[in-house]
Order: sequence, then C-alpha cells, then structure tokens
Amino acid sequence: MKKYKIAVIKGDGIGPEIVDEAIKVLDAVSVNTDCEFVYKEYLMGGIAYDITGDPLPEETVEGCKNADAVLFGAIGGEKWDNLPRDKRPESGLLRLRKALALYANFRPVKVYDELLDASTLKSEVIEGVDLLVMRELTGGIYFGQPREKGNESAFNTMVYTKDEIIRIAKMAFEAAQKRRQKVCSVDKANVLEVSQLWRETVEEVATGYPDVTLSHMYVDNAAMQLVRDPKQFDVILTGNIFGDILSDEASMISGSIGLLPSASVGGVVGLYEPIHGSAPDIAGQGIANPIATIASASMMLRFALAEEKAADKIDKAIDQLLKEGYRTKDISSYGANEVCSTTEVGSIIADYVSK
Repeated sequence: MKKYKIAVIKGDGIGPEIVDEAIKVLDAVSVNTDCEFVYKEYLMGGIAYDITGDPLPEETVEGCKNADAVLFGAIGGEKWDNLPRDKRPESGLLRLRKALALYANFRPVKVYDELLDASTLKSEVIEGVDLLVMRELTGGIYFGQPREKGNESAFNTMVYTKDEIIRIAKMAFEAAQKRRQKVCSVDKANVLEVSQLWRETVEEVATGYPDVTLSHMYVDNAAMQLVRDPKQFDVILTGNIFGDILSDEASMISGSIGLLPSASVGGVVGLYEPIHGSAPDIAGQGIANPIATIASASMMLRFALAEEKAADKIDKAIDQLLKEGYRTKDISSYGANEVCSTTEVGSIIADYVSK
C-alpha cells in the first residue's frame, strides 16, 4: 500500500464544502487501488488572516513543501476586500505559488455532451471541444518590479526572462505531444517588447519538437477566436495575465465554471484546485458544484502521484454522473433527472469509484 501525504487547504467561502467532497471521492477510490491518502489541513486566505494576521502562515508553506501534493479549494470574499494588498487572501495564493515554484498552470476545458445546451454558445460550435490553456504563473505583470501607486497615477511592469519563457514553453510542447500536437502561442508582440521576446523564444523552443505544429495569435484575436471557433485550439500557451483572462473566458464554453479543474506545477510539489472562486454568496447552502474540485483531485492523482488507474476511475465517474442526469443547481436546467446538493454529488461519485 502506497501512502501519500496530501496538504489540504480548504480556504474561504465554499472552499471547505467542495474540498470535503473531493476528499470523500479520494478515500473511495483508494478502496480498489493500492494507495492510501494521509491528509493534513493548513490555513490560507481570509480565514488565515482572521486567525493569524497573515493570509499565508509560514506553517502552511512548510507543510505544503513536505507533502506529495496540495489540494486547494478557494479563497477570498468581500469581507477582506479593503485590506492592504499584502494582507488580502489573493496575496497568500500568489506567495504560495512563488514559494513552491509553481510556474505552469494547466487549465483543461472539456465540453460534456450532456451539457451542450448549458453554454451560451451554439452546440455545433462547442461540441467536441477539448483544449488546454497553459498559463505561465510566476512571472509577468503580476510580479514585475518596480510597481507603484500614487494619488494621481500608478504603474506596474511586465517582465519575463528568457529562461522563464523557455521552461513554460517546453511544458506546453510536451503536453501537446500527448494530445493533438498543436500549440498556439498567444501574445501581443505587435506592441509589447515582452511579447516580442516571448514569441522569439517560443519559436526557438519549437525547433526541439518537430512533431508539434506551432502557431501564433495576438491575445485580442485569441479572445475572439475562443468564442468563434474554440475547436481550432489544442494547447494555448500564454503568459500570466493573458492566461488568467483567457482561461476564465474558455471556462464558460463548458457552461459552468463549476466544472473545470486546474493544476499548478513546475516545482517539487504541485497544487490542484478548481478554477472558480470562493462564492461566499452561496457558502453553507449546500448548492456549490464540487465537480471541478473532484476533477482537480483526479489531476492530482495523474500528475503528482502517477496513479493513472485511480484518476481514470474518477473521470469516468464524473462522466457517468452527468450521463445519468444528476445535477447541482448551477446546471440543473440542462438534462437534470435529479437536482442534488453538494454532498449528494460527492457521495454519488464516491459510490461509482468504489465499485
């Protein structure tokens, strides 16, 4: 029996509810596999600030570094919006990514046939969409120095080094080799020097992957193409701020942001989380969709722990749940045979994977 240490960060809002369901599913999948999960909870976000005065206590950083993987829910909420920037919940997440050297963010977007009508786009446009946004996570304008805010003006700097671009590009090309062998690099090279370096460097990296086709697209056109013809994309490679925006846009192709997982990797320990926020307005009501978090646990099994069989079980169980018409409130208007609570969805998926 293989034992894995999982650092658990539930966070704020619906975070505890959705993470509990992912843990329920992980425990169920361990029944028929030779792995066991040992969990230890840590604080981050608004709750961490309330208890410790720091959105990312050092204990959390050390605990994550000593784990095999990190399972994370969501952070933030209006309660903490007026705090200084370095005390806000989001600051804790940015610092954790930096501390763990998590420079690559995988955001897959898959459209389920049962939920074609859930998207605002026409079904013929989105049917069969299966793409991956590869976002650089620790560089760019979010981390560029200097930065300054005055009363009449403010500025941030967008900075990328060649080495930072090379490492994320290699990861994108390697991901494409396992998919449909296409990378679309998204930048703004017509106006930004940073993007010119990005494009030149990505082209250099591409020479080492002759089996992968590389194309380039300006970010404004990419935003348009994502809603016009999303099936043209396989792997989208882009920087931090562009990836942040495009991946949220791409998430709505599926019909609900509550369906999509993500993985932040590159360092020794990866962090796995749903792409949505903490949704404090529905916290505690039992209506949050846990599928994205459960799918993130599947990505954790696949990428961090090399437990392919267990990950496949979870992915198939999610497919089965949707095929049989079980829906949470956010997608209840689309083929629902039964509207389920957060815990009911987790229990149904756990039941499927334990068989």
